[in-house]
Amino acid sequence: MAHSPSHQFGQLIGDFLEEFVGVLLREFVGNHHGLYLDGKHNARPARKGKKVAWTDDKENVHDLDFVIEKNGTDFAMGIPVAFIESAWRRYSKHSRNKAQEIQAAILPLANQYRLSNPFLGVVLAGDFTAQSLDQLRSCGFSVLYFPRKVLISAFKQAKINIAYDEKTPDNDFLSRIQSLEKLTAKQRQRIQDSLRKHFCDEIKGFLGRLNGRFVRQVSSAAILPLFGAKRSFQSVNDALLFLKTLDGSPTDLPFVRLEIHLFFSNGDEMKASFEMKEDAIEFLREYTDKLS
Repeated sequence: MAHSPSHQFGQLIGDFLEEFVGVLLREFVGNHHGLYLDGKHNARPARKGKKVAWTDDKENVHDLDFVIEKNGTDFAMGIPVAFIESAWRRYSKHSRNKAQEIQAAILPLANQYRLSNPFLGVVLAGDFTAQSLDQLRSCGFSVLYFPRKVLISAFKQAKINIAYDEKTPDNDFLSRIQSLEKLTAKQRQRIQDSLRKHFCDEIKGFLGRLNGRFVRQVSSAAILPLFGAKRSFQSVNDALLFLKTLDGSPTDLPFVRLEIHLFFSNGDEMKASFEMKEDAIEFLREYTDKLS
C-alpha cells in the first residue's frame, strides 16, 4: 500500500532521529568495556534478519530500535541491559498512542530480563504532550525529548524546511522528500551538531542516567530465607483463625526460597526470588563484576 507524501516525509525525519540516537549510543558504548550495541541496521551473524527482536516470557516477539548487551558480540548474543526506542510524531494527538506502543514493546521485556535490571530509555521528537511523557516516566523510562521547534531549527542548518501542517500541499512534501533523501554527510553532521549544541544539557542528562546504570555499586544487600509449608483454607475466616493461632516459634520447616533485595549507590533497588540456593549465588556473582 502506497504511503502519502506527508507520511513518507515523517518517516524520513524519524529515520534521521534514529540515526542520531545510534551515533550517541555508539559513542557511549565505545567508552564502556564489555558492552555491545545492537541496532536495526547492524549486520550481525548472531541473529537472523535485519530486525532487532527479543522474546518475552509469553513467547511474544518484540521488534526494537536499540539494545545494549553485556558481553554481546557480532557472533554471540549477550545479556540485555538497556532497551532504547526512538520516535517522531508531528501531531500531539498521536503522542499517547505512541507512548503506549513503546510501553507494550518494552515493559514485557523489562519483566522478562528483570534480573539484569535493564535501563529503559526513549528518545522522542516532535509534538508529544506532557501527559504522554509523564506516562512513560511513571513506567520507569528515562526520556530525552526534542520539541518540534528544536528539530526545525536544526534542519535549517542544512537549508531544509521540515515545518508542515495538515494544509501543506503534496508538491511541497515531494520536493522536501527529495532533499532529505539527498542529504550529504556534511549536511547530516550540521544537523547533528546543532542538536548537540542546543540540547547539550538534555543529552548529557540522558546519557548520564544511562551511564549510572553501569557505574552504580551495590551499597547493601538483604537476604530473607523463607521456610515453611503452604496452607490452604476453605474460607477467609479459616485463614484468619490460622494467623491468630500462629506463634512464629522456630520449627523444623522445609526451605521454600530465598528473597534478595539489593540497594544501589544511585538509588536503584532490585528484588529477586530464588528456589535454588545455587541460582541465588550465581545472581549475586553478577554484581561482583563492575562494568567500567
